[in-house]
Amino acid sequence: MVNAEPGLDLTLLRGLRTPGRKSSPAALTDIAALIETHLAAHDGYVAFSGGKDSLVVLDLARRVEPDVPVVFFDSGLDYPETYDYIRELARTWRLDLHRIPTDPPLLQVLADSGLWEHTAPAGAAVDLHEILITEPARRAHQLLGPGELWGVRADESAARRMLYTRGGRRDGVIARADGTVAYGPIWNWTTEDVWAHIARHQLPVNPVYAKLRELGVPDQQHRISHLIDGDHLDRGRLTWLLRGWPTLFEQLTDTLPRIRQLT
Repeated sequence: MVNAEPGLDLTLLRGLRTPGRKSSPAALTDIAALIETHLAAHDGYVAFSGGKDSLVVLDLARRVEPDVPVVFFDSGLDYPETYDYIRELARTWRLDLHRIPTDPPLLQVLADSGLWEHTAPAGAAVDLHEILITEPARRAHQLLGPGELWGVRADESAARRMLYTRGGRRDGVIARADGTVAYGPIWNWTTEDVWAHIARHQLPVNPVYAKLRELGVPDQQHRISHLIDGDHLDRGRLTWLLRGWPTLFEQLTDTLPRIRQLT
């Protein structure tokens, strides 16, 4: 978090903000009870990406079960700061952290696809859902149980709203066909609710957010995810990568030449 101007501490202002109905002390008590019920019924883990939403979920889960298993799904292509941040948080919070790597690594998948060569057809893409989500999650569930606590929120996109409201359910619980059950404790929170909770409880935030803000990246694009995966390239992700991590950008162009023409 950085100040908007000298003397004005937005982190302090967010912390002093009166909690909204969804993040009030009474609401947090209800959420804690739901987390406890979920863990008792399904075991499982907290999915932690290093982003703000999963940080809040991790905080809420640790209030119920301090030793709750935590899973970081490692694509091999996250921000360098994210790896350092997760290692330090695991040390200071004494997390039961499990790293589940993408197999094969994301960079290898992108390179092998041929879609990042200069001769690749425009608009071509590779489906990464199985590699980045389905298969790593399968391994995590085999290790830790069918339950999952995650930071996916409904107001992030229309698809995520549909995810939570399909079938008329509005309780943040998603029961999947494979028998796994995900619960999003902050599924109906706003972005401001998330940042206010972080400020109020002085949670340590991934430094990538401060760097993105310094680069002038719009708030709605402050996402902690893979450096590049082929999605949302029209929103300036490669430009921010070039400006903020120029050495890393140049290294990536050796393997994925086409990213230079997309900035």
